[in-house]
Formats: sequence, C-alpha cells, structure tokens
Amino acid sequence: MTHRLDTAADGGRRPTSWTREQAERIERTADNVAPIIYPPAEDAFPELHIWDTWLLRTRDGSIADLDGWRVLVSLTAPADLLPGKRHDVAALRYFYSRDGQEWNRGGRVFEEGAAFGSRQWAGSALYDDGELYFFYTASGRRDEGELTYEQRLAVGHGGTVETSDDGVDVGGSFDHEILLTADGEFYETEDQSRGMIYTFRDPWFFEDPQTGKTHLLFEGNAPVSEGSDACGGDAAQQEFNGCIGIATSESGDPTDWELRPPLVEGTCVNQELERPHVVVHDDRYYLFTPSHEHTFAPGLHGFDGLYGFVADSLDGEYEPLNGSGLVVANPGNAPFQAYSWLAFGHREEILVHSFFNYYDLGGRSLDDVADLPPEEQQRRFGGSFAPTLRLGVDGDRTWIRGTLAHGHVPTEDEELEEPFEPRRDRRSGGY
Repeated sequence: MTHRLDTAADGGRRPTSWTREQAERIERTADNVAPIIYPPAEDAFPELHIWDTWLLRTRDGSIADLDGWRVLVSLTAPADLLPGKRHDVAALRYFYSRDGQEWNRGGRVFEEGAAFGSRQWAGSALYDDGELYFFYTASGRRDEGELTYEQRLAVGHGGTVETSDDGVDVGGSFDHEILLTADGEFYETEDQSRGMIYTFRDPWFFEDPQTGKTHLLFEGNAPVSEGSDACGGDAAQQEFNGCIGIATSESGDPTDWELRPPLVEGTCVNQELERPHVVVHDDRYYLFTPSHEHTFAPGLHGFDGLYGFVADSLDGEYEPLNGSGLVVANPGNAPFQAYSWLAFGHREEILVHSFFNYYDLGGRSLDDVADLPPEEQQRRFGGSFAPTLRLGVDGDRTWIRGTLAHGHVPTEDEELEEPFEPRRDRRSGGY
C-alpha cells in the first residue's frame, strides 16, 4: 500500500518547475559536448549487453568497501539478443573490482523468477551495516503472458555477501517487497497517462547529510488532466509531464516510505527525467537526470544527455545548471554514443559514469536502427561501460574537464592527473 504525505505536512514545499524558457537555451557548447567514444581495445564481457549501471554505496553515499573490493550493479541481457530487445529481459548482475579499472563478472543479483516483475529495470544499491538492499523497478508482472509496462518501486533485501582474495560473491535468498506505486495525485498512474511513455521507476536511495533524513528519489509523471490550462492549454505539450519524485522514510528504514510532492516538474518540457540522483558538492545539492532528445515537448530541441539542477538544500528551490539544465551532451556526429549517465563524487570533483550505446550510425536515428540487418544492429551497439567523464563544477556552472578510461571508477586513495583545461570565465561559462 502506498502512503502519502500531503503538501502541508511537507512544509508547504512546491515542486520547482523546469520551464520552457529555460529549456529553450539548450545548446551544444565546448563546455558540455563529450569526446567521441571509440570501442575499447577488448570487450571485457562479450557475452553480455550491459547498460544502466550504479554503485553499491553506504548510507552516506560513499562507495562501499568490501574488504578492498567495490561493486557495480548493471542491467544486463545476453549479447546474442538484438540490442533493441534487451529491456524485455533485463536482469540485475553485479561486477567487482579492486582497482576500479579491471572489472570482474559476478552472477545475477537475484535468482531467476524470484524478483517482482517480468523483468527488472534500474534502481540503486545500499550496503548498510552488513545488510544488502537492492532497489529496483519491477516492470510488468511475473509470469505475464504478454509484456506490460506497469512499473512499481521494489527492493530485495537480505541475501549474503562473501569476499575473498579472488573476489565477491553475492548470494542467499532475498526478501522482495513492493515499496511504492503511483498514487494518482502527486504521481500519474498508468491509467491516467496521456504521454508516449509512462514512468514510475528508478528508485535511488539518498540520506541527506544536512538533515539526516532518508529519501528515495525516482522518475515519475505529474498528473495533468484533460482540459487543464497547463502549457497554455496546449494538449500536445501537456503530454510531456516528467517529474523527479521523492519519498521519505521517517524512521530511516529502507523498506518503509511515504510519497512526497515532486522535487522538480518538467511539465510542458520533457516526458522522461530518468534515474534522478543527487551529489552533494561544496555544501550544495546537485540533482542530475539523464534524458533523451525524443522526449522533449514539441518546439524544444534537446539532446541525449545528462541534465542537472542545483539548490542549497534537497527540497530546493532548484536552478537549472548552466541556465538550461544541460550538463553533458553527446556530440552532433555521434548523438547516441552514450546514455544513462550517473554522477558521483570523488575527492574534490564530480565524475560521471555511463554506458557505451549506439555508435557509427552514419546519421541514422534510433528508429532507423531496427531496419538494419541484425548483425549491423549488434555491431553498432556498444553494450559496455563508457569512458568516465570528469566534471568541473563552480556554483551553477559545469564543464567537462577530461575523461578517464572505459568504466574507470577511481579508488578512494587514487590520485588523478590534473587534466588540461582552457581558461574560462566562470561567470559566463565561456572562454
């Protein structure tokens, strides 16, 4: 059952709006365009498609240290499946590394058929005093005859984790719970949906260092009824109603949540504000979300990229980074080369992990990929970890300041070389 805190109980907070005026400023610049990605010299996991990835973290957001090992969790599918079908069979798998550069393949996080949903989509992972919590999106229903797109926020907790000189083994049985479903008031239900894509997914655990409160961020849609005056009454724009949702655990229990009003609403701007997550940097709250070019409302021109907002507290009010919200964009000649960016702190900087998506498309759109021969669809899909980006941050301005190797997640004591950066006027973001 979904519990909900009303707005009054939430201190009267209202969601921050990402406005069309702000989104109209989106453009590629020298500061936000990522370098071209080339395939790694060797595919470490040729038997798998790998995409959305997240880190096993502790309550304070640090990367969990398991006797010198760190762990990534990814959505995976067999590599012999056409890439466009991978979401239909997605399963969580873990990877482990000592140096954050050479990753080893672990097994599936959950036994086949044990988790909710006919497949599992993105989430987050918590290691708390020896306890494992794997948050995920339960997509569809277990054993359904035809795939549906119902989405619920779920967790598998319990299990065991064992370490040795040879690696990490996650096993045992997990207790699975549905944590939250859309309530129809703060967050649109599937029956209410008018848009091209319905969303209630991507649970992201976050404990606020400022208040000590425990939260779960997620992607949703803000209800907009037919006949509403939102977007000036433009029904076509109203269908683009993505939002960044939040739930709170008053007790701190990672299995007990109450819905709160969204942090950010993108009504009239964008349908999907995916995998929202927060990095606290210089005592400010940086709220990041990846999104696609095709999910922007009519009249707006965004890119497959990482978008972000900044505030002095988790509740906001948020300002879009760089005036428009755009933080990282794929280059114009490789517009789909990476996706599902995840920002995380390392010492005094912010790093950004993603996966290597479609490349060498020769100007084709993603819709055109399905018309290619199967072997060409496979060849043009990376399906592996992308190079890690280094992000410069100064207040409400960001810029790409360098890159690391594919899948590089530096260890806590790893010193990174100072990258070359052109001199910039931090006030304008220009040169």
